[in-house]
Amino acid sequence: MSPPFTVSDFSSKKFRFWSFVSMFLLVFVHGYNLHERYMQPWTIPGEPLTFTTFAEYFLSNGIFRFRIPMLFIISGFLYALHDYRPYKECTNKRLRTLLLPYLIWSAVGFAFTYVLELFPYGEHLIANSHIVQIDDQRMLLHDYRWYEMLFRWILLPVPYQLWFIRVLLIYNVAYPAIRWCVMHKTGRWIFFGIAFLMWLSTSNFVFFEGEGLLFFSLGIWIQKTGFNIDKPAHWLNPLMWGAVFVGLSAIKTFLAFNGEPLLGNAVYPILTIMHKLVILSGLIAAWYGCNSIVAWCMQRKWFVWLSAFAFMIYAVHAPLVAYATNAVFAVVSHLPYYRLLTFIFLPLVIITLIVAFGAFLRKIFPEVYGILTGGRGI
Repeated sequence: MSPPFTVSDFSSKKFRFWSFVSMFLLVFVHGYNLHERYMQPWTIPGEPLTFTTFAEYFLSNGIFRFRIPMLFIISGFLYALHDYRPYKECTNKRLRTLLLPYLIWSAVGFAFTYVLELFPYGEHLIANSHIVQIDDQRMLLHDYRWYEMLFRWILLPVPYQLWFIRVLLIYNVAYPAIRWCVMHKTGRWIFFGIAFLMWLSTSNFVFFEGEGLLFFSLGIWIQKTGFNIDKPAHWLNPLMWGAVFVGLSAIKTFLAFNGEPLLGNAVYPILTIMHKLVILSGLIAAWYGCNSIVAWCMQRKWFVWLSAFAFMIYAVHAPLVAYATNAVFAVVSHLPYYRLLTFIFLPLVIITLIVAFGAFLRKIFPEVYGILTGGRGI
């Protein structure tokens, strides 16, 4: 089978740009440090509205939330772009570029946490993070039974961001079935309807995660139908959608802090619907409205060099950022706006250290680096 049409050079650069930016912003989202740190679309922070709490929620649970759907769309598009290759060849490649790094980094995160627990202060940080907590009595990996350790390694990694790779691998393996559903004239409406409802309700079906399934499938549809990703249609005007994006993020943030007294339990579905609209408007505004920023960045050698370490940033930053947050708090809690300063500067420090480590590893041990990253950024 001959290869399909190719994307424009600028769109290829946009894929790389947004893949890196999405990984970069992920560190800040996981550096969110308000009282309720596990964020859902309907999360109520549980503390008063201040400049710090507004800024962190507005960014982490608003402006930055389009990044994972963006990655799924890009992944679906690129996989569809190269599906002229034999299925077995593509699947074997994915086992090497997704499954192997997934298992390695899951083991690394597990081992790092396990060793950190051997020290009293490290044990304290891990217990307070609640990342590996099973119940009220078992807060540490040392409390696990052997089969719970195995489950953690394979299905629920301590580096919690790896869920994306696990889900993406499943979609890649199931690609022929997903493509059939997407391209079937009648079946696509049923399929996208189910995927949309799963996304809207933030629900999963076995290993098919709602948000990922919708946007991975959308990426396939965009590629297969030749949808114009270079120039927006009139209804995709990025200025209009950008205003919706920022405005809804601000309103959603206000309601997260003050909506419950005003609306009661009705605030939860309202927050969820607004969250979904923020994601959709953010995707459109970012993809079509930031071309000048993309062009400027991709013309800078330092940015192109930096973007090669996107996967390393993704794989290494967590749970490190979660453990480090409370450690930093212990040192800077006397400063004004210490939580906001930690939210801004801790991710930047961690990203800098990861890039330095990645650059060293790539230069000294390129083969090891290639295995750890699935061949990315070589």
